[in-house]
Amino acid sequence: MTNKTIAFIGAGNMATSIMGGLIEHGWPKDRIFASCRTEASARKRSEELGIQASTNSQKATAKADIVVLAVKPQVMKAVLTELAPVLQERKPFIISVAAGIRLDSLDSWSGGGLPVVRGMPNTPSLLHCGATGLFANTQVTDEQKAIANEIFSPIGILHWLATEEQVDTITALSGSGPAYFFLFMEAMAEAGVRLGLDHETAERFSLQTALGAANMAVQSNTDVAELRRRVTSPNGTTERALQTFQKEGFEAVVYKAVKAAKERGAELAEELA
Repeated sequence: MTNKTIAFIGAGNMATSIMGGLIEHGWPKDRIFASCRTEASARKRSEELGIQASTNSQKATAKADIVVLAVKPQVMKAVLTELAPVLQERKPFIISVAAGIRLDSLDSWSGGGLPVVRGMPNTPSLLHCGATGLFANTQVTDEQKAIANEIFSPIGILHWLATEEQVDTITALSGSGPAYFFLFMEAMAEAGVRLGLDHETAERFSLQTALGAANMAVQSNTDVAELRRRVTSPNGTTERALQTFQKEGFEAVVYKAVKAAKERGAELAEELA
């Protein structure tokens, strides 16, 4: 796959994470191009990664077999409309990591008929422990899906989705999900402070407990429900806490929150179409 040339339109944190993963896994630096908003950011990316970066998105696209669209959703239409003539001439494989932009919009703005994949990574991808949901249009080949796997697997797990609607669910679950856990960690630390700990100690133990629990869940062959049961001694402290969570409707609140995020994702897709 590394004989392909790849261009990133937009070179923010997520794009930089993907580029770093590609380089670590052997993608030649001279086959990675990036288009940045400013000359300063282009110089920074070139120095950091050893790639070719500039402010000329058309020039980068004209050299690419694969184009990764990593600009903000609000400017995607303008960016693609400007690039459409080059895209139609070059016919690259397109991957979008912009939240909320549907395939029909990407197809229309790019001139139509091109292979396009929507990818929904999340911010832990910056640490190469992210989660990415993928969905392809009908023009995407098995070989191109394999290329997408090679691009996203260095930054975490990935999964091909059965319908485009599921991208909204992945957005709500894992795209927005890190913020849910951050909120829970904040609340845990605040509870520790209110119960007598200093803030630094409460926060440190909250974060380490979250890290340890996540590692246990990921590395164990046992599902999380069983892991929870193993920590919960009958009539003990953990059981009392969990009973309080459930009495206050914890599971229902989580469902409502994720559902609200999915609905907002669908609304944004309509607004940006």
